[in-house]
Amino acid sequence: MKTIIFPVTDLAAAKAVFGALLGEPVMDEPYYVQFARDGQEVGLDPNGHAKGMTGPVAYWHVEDIKAVVGELIAAGAEEVQGISDVGGGRLIASVRAGDAVIGVLQP
Repeated sequence: MKTIIFPVTDLAAAKAVFGALLGEPVMDEPYYVQFARDGQEVGLDPNGHAKGMTGPVAYWHVEDIKAVVGELIAAGAEEVQGISDVGGGRLIASVRAGDAVIGVLQP
């Protein structure tokens, strides 16, 4: 796991609090703010709740997101967020396994 994304309702307030902990964001857009510290990426998504996020989602970095999502669904996971390009060719998706939400990210 290298990336964790938090759904937030007040992006400005969350950015201020996370900024106090993590410093200046490396990406600061109205649709997403990301911090990077010590090899860890922390994202704030103001649209996360609308995408089905009920809390923070940890994302595993993978080389072939389509293959991994297919394997997770074949193993019994349920799709939460289909594969989507979040900019620059970076792909994310998430699945639910029971109560756990698993995120996958292809850089």
